[in-house]
Amino acid sequence: MILSKFVDELPIPSILKPRWKDSFQTYYEVKMTEFKQSLHSELNDTTVWGYEGSYPGPTIEVESGERVYIKWINNLPDKHLLPIDYTVHGAHRDLPDVRTVVHVHGASVESDSDGYPDAWFTNGFAKVGPKFKKEVYQYDNNQRSVTLWYHDHTIGITRLNIYAGLAGFYLIRDQKERLLNLPSGKYDIPLMIQDRSFHTDGSLYYPNQPPKPIKELKTSIIHEFFGNTILVNGKVWPYLNVEPRKYRFRLLNGSNTRFYRIKLDSGQIIYQIGTDSGLKEYPVGIKEILLAPAERTDVIIDFTNLEGKNIIMTNDATSPFPDGDSANLVKTIMQFRVSIPLSSIDTSVIPQDMEPIQKLNEQMASNVRYHTLNDNTDQYGREFMLLDNKRWAAPITENPKLGSTEIWYLINLTTDSHPIHIHLIGFQVLDRRPFDVDKYNKEGVIHYTGPIIPPDPQEQGEKDTVRANPEQVTRIIMKFGPYTGLYVWHCHILEHEDYEMMRPYIVIR
Repeated sequence: MILSKFVDELPIPSILKPRWKDSFQTYYEVKMTEFKQSLHSELNDTTVWGYEGSYPGPTIEVESGERVYIKWINNLPDKHLLPIDYTVHGAHRDLPDVRTVVHVHGASVESDSDGYPDAWFTNGFAKVGPKFKKEVYQYDNNQRSVTLWYHDHTIGITRLNIYAGLAGFYLIRDQKERLLNLPSGKYDIPLMIQDRSFHTDGSLYYPNQPPKPIKELKTSIIHEFFGNTILVNGKVWPYLNVEPRKYRFRLLNGSNTRFYRIKLDSGQIIYQIGTDSGLKEYPVGIKEILLAPAERTDVIIDFTNLEGKNIIMTNDATSPFPDGDSANLVKTIMQFRVSIPLSSIDTSVIPQDMEPIQKLNEQMASNVRYHTLNDNTDQYGREFMLLDNKRWAAPITENPKLGSTEIWYLINLTTDSHPIHIHLIGFQVLDRRPFDVDKYNKEGVIHYTGPIIPPDPQEQGEKDTVRANPEQVTRIIMKFGPYTGLYVWHCHILEHEDYEMMRPYIVIR
């Protein structure tokens, strides 16, 4: 079944209104439900899961420093939309099929409100996971303006819950950002980019077996997932009507596994103004942007003097990345139509400089940790990935001190690029360097085979997710705080994260 491109208009998620708000705090309730939604006009309506009756969920907009309380409410049915593999840790048959827990990705938040994978809960909180602490989460939003997103994080079924639709934007705003006079209001648009496949009846297709089926199992986890259509904000290959002026787009790769290398077919420059963790020091003009799963980037696209033109946002990243199969490539993301007359003079700007970022100096680091990314095979012959060759349930080995600065070496011994996400903190990418994988596997020593590679221009600034490329050591530096407690770090390829490529860590006093 081939769906037509650019027949449906891009939906823009609504802004969620709080239940109440005063000068001290704001309170939201967010319900998760199952419903039908049109994802393409040539498809029957698709049964999805979402927050507040929409996929993606509504955008939560808060002010920097605003204390926000959110009660995440699971009103989902008892039966899962998608096939569950009960051999995966955390998803065994003795647990309810439908469990949820919400993580605001990139948020600096107390441990009990971070959405720990074992803090899950069922409909009506009838059953809860071993690490469940409370029903109402607290977000202090002690961050500068930034594009975050909220999504499910349940142990063993994150890939299924997000694929079913449980994701939305969470934006922190501040006065500094307003004074920069960036495109704002209806000219500031979040774009959640995801891939999906469908059955002919319009229902979501997610494989219940890998390409080489596991005969002993009715349902088996797959190593990675690539859909054959691209959705933006929950529509397949949409178009957006724009005025001939500057727009700000907050791009999020919300896919399970797929990477995107984004370009405009007009060949024009994209101005990047922000990374995962907020605005950059100054904009960079780039022709392409590489986004791994969970990475965000804030950009300005200038449609001035392009009246009547149609511009397609394209993708040429292979899957799996970087050396994958071109058969999995889906080249089209969406279309911009410069078709609306200018409603008023565009006074917004691309600022020369934005926010100074305090560079973390390597000399400040009190600890250096070496982490391997490893490839393994399970008892069914399935490939699975580990961090430091340790499973999720192994004892905690990372216990940074509150306020300390550390450098982590991510030593990728696999053939895939892995987006590594660390909860609670932002970090800075120091560099990457190629090394001899065989020598490391035999002798446990890093033997570099080439020069240091500085971070890409688009990675300069604060990050919370970094690409650890194959046959490279990726170095990142970070300061732990401002909270203590239990958090996680993991690969954000959801099929990897669900099958053991995730580790707990604890920030101690």
